[in-house]
Amino acid sequence: MSLADSTRREIVHMLSMGEKTMSELTEPFPISMAAISKHVKVLERAGLVKRRIQGRCHYLMLVPERLVGALDWISVYRYFWQRRMDELDNIISEC
Repeated sequence: MSLADSTRREIVHMLSMGEKTMSELTEPFPISMAAISKHVKVLERAGLVKRRIQGRCHYLMLVPERLVGALDWISVYRYFWQRRMDELDNIISEC
């Protein structure tokens, strides 16, 4: 899954604030631009990120519509875990 990696999740977070260049994406990370580029390619293959090339600059932007499936999946498990925590709370209250 493309969002399983913390670096890719951080890239998605950064792009949620607007378009960024590869250089801007690389700045906060302690890894090389080549490593960031590999992460970006994974996100591009998943359809989460689009690239616009202008001259030598590569601009990256988030494709938020592609996150809908992930949000649906998360909401199912959120409901499941919320129910489990409520049950646990009831058990603890009875003790």
